[in-house]
Amino acid sequence: MKLPPPRHPWSLSPKRAIALQERLRSEVLHRRLPRGTRVVAGGDCAFVDGGTRIVACWVVWNLATESVVETASAIRPVRFPYVPGLLSFREAPALLAAARKLHTEPDAFMLDGHGLAHPRRFGIACHVGLLLGRPCLGCAKSLLCGAHDEPADLPGGRAPILHREEAIGIALRTRAGAKPVYVSVGHLARLGDAVQLALACTRGYRLPEPTRLAHIEVTRLTRGG
Repeated sequence: MKLPPPRHPWSLSPKRAIALQERLRSEVLHRRLPRGTRVVAGGDCAFVDGGTRIVACWVVWNLATESVVETASAIRPVRFPYVPGLLSFREAPALLAAARKLHTEPDAFMLDGHGLAHPRRFGIACHVGLLLGRPCLGCAKSLLCGAHDEPADLPGGRAPILHREEAIGIALRTRAGAKPVYVSVGHLARLGDAVQLALACTRGYRLPEPTRLAHIEVTRLTRGG
């Protein structure tokens, strides 16, 4: 898959990385997902070799046929320290490298991470979506910032995530009795569409199938399977 030209270097200090987030966030666009969105690429990452290298994987899943279309992965050295709120600077280079290997053009990308539900409103789903130039949303397993009421304990139960008096995402119950996931928009998506897509991709597990399968695949790769 052909991606837009690189926008910036990755060898930045945390201070410069924060400044870049604050500059790029104004370029994030909120639009309806394409009509008939069916092919969704789920992305996830894991670290190997004592945290010195990162494995990124995309699993392209067809919502209509409930089948995997394609998988692609890449391994890259870790060039950025762990800093809360700067996850994309550790993971995005490998995710982009894996995306370049895809032969399929997904309708949307879904990451195990946050988009607008981020202290600076520029989480990994915003950053990666902007660099991909494609619709992207975040569906995270844990909350990064903000607070929410408990969603109703049934599939589709939801509650807004509030931070600094702003609604930045949705705590979404995908399965009764399971903890919610945290959905927020990245780039070229709207929150309502992102929530509906996450629900539509759920098949009895807490995580939507694209990111659940990506997690399984990246775990297999890190274990040498």
